[in-house]
Amino acid sequence: MAQRIQQQQRSSIEICSPSTLEKIGEAPVYTPDEVRAAVERGRKAATVWSGMRFAERRRILLDARQRLLDRSEEVIRLICNEAGKPRFEAVTMEVAYCVDALTFYAKQARRFLQPQRVSPHLLKTKKVTVRYVPRGVVGIIAPWNFPLVMTLGEAVPALAAGNAVIIKPSEWTPLTALLGAEILRETFKAHGLPEDLLQVVTGYGETGGALVDEADMIAFTGSVRTGKLIAERAARRLVPVSLELGGKDPMIVLKDADLERASSAAVWGAFMNSGQVCISVERVYVEDAVAEDFTRRVVEKTLALRQGRDVDAQDDASRVDVGAMTFPKQIETVEQHVRDAVARGAKVLAGGRRAPDLPGRYYEPTVLADVDHSMQIMQDETFGPVLPIMRVRNEQEALQLANDSRYGLNASVWTGDRSRGEDLAARVEAGSVCVNDVITGVAVTDAPFGGVKESGSGRRHGAPGIRRFTTEQVIVSDRFGLKREMIWYPYTAKGEKLMRRVLASIFSSGLGRKLRAMFG
Repeated sequence: MAQRIQQQQRSSIEICSPSTLEKIGEAPVYTPDEVRAAVERGRKAATVWSGMRFAERRRILLDARQRLLDRSEEVIRLICNEAGKPRFEAVTMEVAYCVDALTFYAKQARRFLQPQRVSPHLLKTKKVTVRYVPRGVVGIIAPWNFPLVMTLGEAVPALAAGNAVIIKPSEWTPLTALLGAEILRETFKAHGLPEDLLQVVTGYGETGGALVDEADMIAFTGSVRTGKLIAERAARRLVPVSLELGGKDPMIVLKDADLERASSAAVWGAFMNSGQVCISVERVYVEDAVAEDFTRRVVEKTLALRQGRDVDAQDDASRVDVGAMTFPKQIETVEQHVRDAVARGAKVLAGGRRAPDLPGRYYEPTVLADVDHSMQIMQDETFGPVLPIMRVRNEQEALQLANDSRYGLNASVWTGDRSRGEDLAARVEAGSVCVNDVITGVAVTDAPFGGVKESGSGRRHGAPGIRRFTTEQVIVSDRFGLKREMIWYPYTAKGEKLMRRVLASIFSSGLGRKLRAMFG
């Protein structure tokens, strides 16, 4: 950490691969004045972009999709080197997501943002229309765990809505954001548009704070602590904020579940991206009748995982399943949570230490048994490759423990009775719940995704995912052009008497019902 503190005093950030600890590049540190200038450029660019027809924006976004596909190998290699991911995850979790986002919003933005007619229940003489107006410059403050998804992927709906976007990526993974932005900026330039529609400002906390002070909206993904600080800072300017924060996602396994599928899902859901996912499986509650069988399967599958670096893999023999941990402090958090659990009686069934034969920041996929809610591992977000399994007596106890958390982002329920599973899912306090599946909710671009409780506010995906980057403008037009409205001056006794009759006819329980039935 001392090296990073010293680096903060200089004008550039040194980026090292978590897989090898070797330097792979540098990124500049933007000052508050430079951020302010970037926002001003973005506002000018937004006036051009927001004035274009949806059909033109669609064509440009689809062109960006093709350019991303054309340079996908370059992007994949950089993600692997900068974030420490296996190649397969760089393809399926990063590039595929962004390609889908570009496709989805290019095709659906017009439908989601089309002006909506509202039929007033009372003022029938008025025509009411709701328009969705771009906010201007959207600031995106992104984490390090998905350096393409949380930067370029988050920017896509904001751009599709007609905004300019400025991304402040994590100082640990800025190179991927810079490359993704380069691809889109080249697309804009090729179509005669200002490149400043999408900009990246790299740096530390001061850079992100400056963006909060200047942008017209902030979309933040990251820790609860930082999210609260950003919300407080933005509130001084009354700037809207969208927050996707931490998770401690539970998995409920009932005794009639398909244990083969459930155990495979638990292993992938806990260890994908080395557990550095806000919707990772971080707690398992399994009914006692099948706990031994389920745990045995989980341990066997965990021990079979291959860990390491495979950016240059050419065949299956050199592929890996689990990569490195990106952020040094996060691996320390994992170690602390495991130590605390063991000290309180938990048993390590697999892993439980840093990988001794690998050069970078690797922590072995770890399975814990005999855990309970007195342990940090069951209360605080671990954000690492650890899967704690707790036995429960029945469905009711599993639900009570699953909801015993300050987080509420994602969850899963496993049972042979899908209808029962959906009923149980509806009682889980989470923004998204899967039945006999895991993590998939975030991949359903058509449906809103986000958290409750301390897991945040606002939604990505679907109509809410693009409308959050707009303001709602309501236009009310008079339909008939009467010389005078009933409620205008002058006020008269006759007018009051007429108004009272109108109120009685509309709202009284007897005549009102008859009139509404007759005339709607």
